[in-house]
Parts: sequence; structure tokens; C-alpha cells
Amino acid sequence: MIDATSHFQDAIRTAGMEPPSAIEPGKLQRFPGAGKRNSNTAGWCKLFDDGLGGCFGDWSSGLSETWQAERDKSYSRAELAAFARRVEEAKRQAETERRTRQANAANRAAAIWNAATPAPGNYPYLIQKRIQPHGAMLHKDALTLPVMDFSGRLTSLQFIAADGSKLLLSGGRKCGCFIPVAGDITDPTRVIICEGWATGCTLAEDETAALVLAAIDAGNLEPVALAARRRWPSAELVIAGDDDRLTAGNPGATKAKAAAIASGALLALPQWPEDAPKHLTDFNDLAMWLAGGGV
Repeated sequence: MIDATSHFQDAIRTAGMEPPSAIEPGKLQRFPGAGKRNSNTAGWCKLFDDGLGGCFGDWSSGLSETWQAERDKSYSRAELAAFARRVEEAKRQAETERRTRQANAANRAAAIWNAATPAPGNYPYLIQKRIQPHGAMLHKDALTLPVMDFSGRLTSLQFIAADGSKLLLSGGRKCGCFIPVAGDITDPTRVIICEGWATGCTLAEDETAALVLAAIDAGNLEPVALAARRRWPSAELVIAGDDDRLTAGNPGATKAKAAAIASGALLALPQWPEDAPKHLTDFNDLAMWLAGGGV
């Protein structure tokens, strides 16, 4: 069983996550998702009682994988069928926990949002980014932003501290959800989807007639873009991507292009002046640089 546990942990690591140091067979365990903080519990795994198989995943990315131990003797049809049943049972258990976790987070989000107060225009992060509050609230001295799905339900919150550090409400649903920045969400003719909220504020202040949605991160651009296309099939859709020029593979531009192709949208990326520093990445950076303040 020790070898089985070790091999199961190796499979989880290969998928980009750090598994629990101790795995108890037969128990669904949670741990941080890929690239998440230690307090995150988006990762899940279950090693089956016999040690011959298991499954694991990451709720934050939608990852779901199975693992079966290698052995000299081939698995029989009965063993393979039993493995498949255990996988389905574990996935149902994980899905039930995920839905419960997200429902609880949505309730916490609503309570926090309803008790929050409007953010003042002189909040340090707003001054730093040269943007308006756009409906942001304050909770425990942090900017508080609503994360919503396309049915209009509040699913989570994003918090931005005065120093710009960001945090999502634990357990909240993010995939396919967005922060509404500005604009008519009922029947828009032009929809702009970007990564970060500050970037969205800059775009909204430049294009006041557009509906602007912040997808929170590059990986969520495509799910939001596809949902937006389904919701507003006749609207002009624009993906305003980040340009992560100093990051290998330029994930901001790469994922923005993929989202635009998948949803039939236009693609917009910052066009940098020759003297603009290479560390600038998004439309908010560009606007501040052009305004002469640097970043």
C-alpha cells in the first residue's frame, strides 16, 4: 500500500498539483489546486481501498483524472468493471462536495456583499490604477467585487487590498463566471471581456457604451467568452487580452487568442510604444504609461 500511495501521489504531481503528504485509502481528501495557496482546497483525490486505483482532480480548473496501479498480471474484466464503478462513485462524491462547497460560498458572498459599504474614490488601489470605483464595495478595508454567473447569481467575491494583492473567496465558483465592470447586461451590442478588474475599469472608461466583463484570469477567458456568445449571440464580442511578454509562452495573449477563436470574437492586445517598459502587460498599464505617469 505504501508503494501504491507513492505512485498515486506521483500521478497527482505529474498533473501539476502537490498531493497531501498522507493519503488515507477510501477517503476523499482535499488539498490546494494547481498554483493555489496552502489554504485552498480545490484539489481532491481518493485512493481506493485496495490500493490498485484512484482518481483526483482540481475544481478550480476542471481537471479530473484516474490512476490505476501497474502490475505484471493484466486486470480482469471484472476488476476493470469494479474500477470503473469506484471511479464513478468517487466522482459523484467529489461533485456533491463541490456543489455544497460552492453553495456555502455563495451564501457567504451574499452576506458579505450585503453588509459591505461603497468604496470611496480615493481608495489607494483606485488612485494607483487611476480608475473609478465602478460599484466596488469595501469589506474589512479591502475592495470587494462581485463574481457572478450568466444567470445573474452571485457565486463568489474578489477582494483587492490597498497594496493590490488579490484574493478570491474560498470555495466560490469562478469558472465561467465574471466580475461585471460596467455597461448594460440585459441587451448589449458590444461586449468586452478582459482578465483583471482594473483593466476592465480602464476599458469601460474609454468605451462607455460597451458592456465590460472581467474574467479574473487568463484561464477563465474562454469559458466566459463562450458563455457570453451563447447569452448574446448577435453582440460584437471583443477579447481584450493581456500581453505577458516576459512570461514564457505569453499566457495572456495565447489564452486571449484561443478564447477569441473559440467564441468567434475579435481580439485586442495592447499596442506598446517603442519606449514602453517590457514589464507592462495590460490596457491599464498602457493607459497609465500614455498618461505620462509610468507604471
